[in-house]
Amino acid sequence: MGVVQEKMYMNVDDVCEILGVSKAYAYNLMRGYNEELKKAGYIVVPGKISTKFLAEKIYGMKVGD
Repeated sequence: MGVVQEKMYMNVDDVCEILGVSKAYAYNLMRGYNEELKKAGYIVVPGKISTKFLAEKIYGMKVGD
C-alpha cells in the first residue's frame, strides 16, 4: 500500500479508497477499531477513525511523506 496523506482522522470514503472495501465493511471496521480505542480510554469521533491508529492496524499502510 502507498503512503497516505497525513491527516488526523479519516472518514468512511477514505477508508474505502485506501483498503478497496465497501462502505459497509469500512463502517464495521471503523466501529470495531473505535470501540477498541474507547475501551483504552480515548475519545473517539463516530464516523471517523484515527489515521495513525488505522495505519498501525493495517499491515503495509504508511502514513506521511
